[in-house]
Amino acid sequence: MCIRDRDNTLEKKNIPFHIPLVTGSESEHVNAAIRNKYLGAGGDFTKKCSSFLEDFTGCKKVIMTTSCTDALEMAAILADIKEGDEVIMASFNFVSAANAFVMRGAKICFVDIDQMNMNIDAKLIEAAISPRTKVIVAMHYSGVPCEMDTIMGLAEKYNLLVVEDAAHCIGAFYKDRHLGSIGHLGAISFHETKNIQCGEGGALMINDERLIQRALIIRDKGTNRSDFNKGIVKKYTWVDIGSSFGLSELNAAFLFGQLLQIQERNQFRIDLCKQYKAFFSDFKKHEIPEDPGNGHIFYVKFDSCLLYTSDAADERSSVDLGGRRIIKKKQREEKRKKNKPTDRIISRQYRHVRNI
Repeated sequence: MCIRDRDNTLEKKNIPFHIPLVTGSESEHVNAAIRNKYLGAGGDFTKKCSSFLEDFTGCKKVIMTTSCTDALEMAAILADIKEGDEVIMASFNFVSAANAFVMRGAKICFVDIDQMNMNIDAKLIEAAISPRTKVIVAMHYSGVPCEMDTIMGLAEKYNLLVVEDAAHCIGAFYKDRHLGSIGHLGAISFHETKNIQCGEGGALMINDERLIQRALIIRDKGTNRSDFNKGIVKKYTWVDIGSSFGLSELNAAFLFGQLLQIQERNQFRIDLCKQYKAFFSDFKKHEIPEDPGNGHIFYVKFDSCLLYTSDAADERSSVDLGGRRIIKKKQREEKRKKNKPTDRIISRQYRHVRNI
């Protein structure tokens, strides 16, 4: 992209996809973890993060994991997915959600999205339910909630499990309930691209108490080690399938320093979304989100054919953001003139602006 500075100098610059959040408080907690001389999973900072998230979200049990992907994979095991079972999820999604269930043998049944919020269209879910359906995955895009009342009603009607893919959703709510705490299970991400991050990290949110004990076993490589640590058994042994899903103490310490600032960081991003919304209000024939959610992503949708018409080009050849002039490069101009598209909408092209 070409950017014109205040002195009217034009230069090429790469706008980063994101800048990982660093608050300045992380080193204090990381150094404390090092002094504790325990850096594996299940240490003091892991427990602090779990307790904080349980209190903040209202979730019955939070298990810290190495990623949101791992949390989704744990959810697939807890759902007891078998070969041929069907799982419903949005067609606009990230691969981790589908992979977690495909690895257990499930068939994915994609349902179209609601164009207003990019989430699964709850009105279309019931038509996708079959006798083999076992799970509905509700992915809350950009921290904007799915219609959870409808989804939970369908789950009750057909005896299905609901897994919330709340990867984007720290500090995001649906009718005063934190996303990830409504379905039977939820998964949240603390990847470096998220509002609150620790490089790589996540959490499994368990809202059905019947699943808690098995979840602890799955996290500990399929062993009952958590019972051993509590003194319930004299030695731990292999009792179920599982893997090494626990978050390291260093990551947990880094994360804990940021969890204490969730509300301030989210408000900062929501304010940025309001600035973007005001700026893009000058454009025509586009869509922007009405609800900023927790400010994780601000997206702009244009009709792709309109991006290449002379009207669209003339409408705004340059825009002013934060004192900088951003100039659209006119690439392949002659080719576009020869192959000018009709005014008919051919396809949609999504432009994402991640708040940094």
